[in-house]
Amino acid sequence: MSDKRITVYGAGLAGCEAAWQAAERGVKVRLVEMKPEKHTPAHHADGFAELVCSNSLRSDVTSNAVGLLKEEMRRMNSLIMQAADATRVPAGSALAVDRERFSEFITEKLRSHPNVEVVYAEADSVERDEVSVIATGPLTSEPMAEYISKDLGFGSLHFFDAAAPIVSADSINTDVAFFASRYDKGDADYINCPMNEEQYNAFWEALISAEEAVLKEFDKDEQKKNLKVFEGCMPVEVMARRGKDTLLFGPLKPVGLIDKRVGKEAYAVVQLRKENCEGTMYNLVGFQTHLTFPEQRRVFRMIPGLENAEFLRYGVMHRNTYLDSPDRLDATYRYKDSGEMGIYFAGQMTGVEGYVESAGSGLVAGINAAREALGEEKLVFPRITMLGAMASYVANGSNSAFAPMNANFGIIEPLAARVKGGKTAKNQALADRALAYIDEMKGELK
Repeated sequence: MSDKRITVYGAGLAGCEAAWQAAERGVKVRLVEMKPEKHTPAHHADGFAELVCSNSLRSDVTSNAVGLLKEEMRRMNSLIMQAADATRVPAGSALAVDRERFSEFITEKLRSHPNVEVVYAEADSVERDEVSVIATGPLTSEPMAEYISKDLGFGSLHFFDAAAPIVSADSINTDVAFFASRYDKGDADYINCPMNEEQYNAFWEALISAEEAVLKEFDKDEQKKNLKVFEGCMPVEVMARRGKDTLLFGPLKPVGLIDKRVGKEAYAVVQLRKENCEGTMYNLVGFQTHLTFPEQRRVFRMIPGLENAEFLRYGVMHRNTYLDSPDRLDATYRYKDSGEMGIYFAGQMTGVEGYVESAGSGLVAGINAAREALGEEKLVFPRITMLGAMASYVANGSNSAFAPMNANFGIIEPLAARVKGGKTAKNQALADRALAYIDEMKGELK
């Protein structure tokens, strides 16, 4: 155990992972969190690592980019992955969790860790005589946002993020809806609401003309600016306005979903996924929305099987903030102009997008913050790993304007030789290479 200490600001997924990684390396961690004294407009619960947008951590298959990222994190003793695996709910080949139990698991682990001190306070700056990790999230409170923007010299960007509604399971009409997973992969964990062409056309017309909610006070100024809607969390009504068939290639894609009662695919299908272990709540997959609550009731009850849906949570929309990170953060998420004591950033504010990606950035930042506090060399994950590819993207950006990025195989270092067997085989070869490196690196660190 060391007498060295770092401070982590923010107990979201990234901050919790950073705190855990540092504490597990024998460094004392002061974890500063403003809840329950103050909540952001998007957060409601008091625990750590609150999942706001969805309860899904997406694919758990290593030939999928985020599946590879999760497996890399598992092998690096990730707290977020421990919690996810302990609180998972059935979701086919995806990893979905009971969000309340997920938060409780993480909160208990950190509060009981001998190297972690939790401080409940709203931070407005960082201590410059120690190593810090800023993981205050996409809704960073004004005092800290002001500090980052002015004192540290960052210009911040904004985009809008949207969350999907949740309905009561017993209000879903299973005489119409059916259980299945796409292509019958895994168990039949999704409830599927089929539409014929006439039903789809009526739904699309209602959706594109429905009334949107007025932005909250903290977002009104942003409405006047160029609204940047991130493709990975686009409101369903915005997607629908891009063309009549757009939804048929997105959240209403019917391909691979066979209703065995009729033996064929429908014209369109809305999928619902379990929200908790008990299966009493389901969320509408891909239905992030900014419609008013009455309009959500009216339009979404046009979906066959949801005629009498009881909405346990309506979709909401909120602002996210991220930094202009390229050339300012390095591939360990350390701010290059930190000075003698490193300031690291982690989470969506760095320009990674998604729950798992945010936690992954916290893992890298936490390890390196601890190593710096201990006087050890940086641990830079190479681009052959998804952890390293994400960090490299944040540090270097791309040829276009910097924008948030999910884990994907396009940012990972290509293979030296071609692989036969198509895209899946190629991706699996990339994953095998990455995991072999992680295992070898872990052995050298011991």
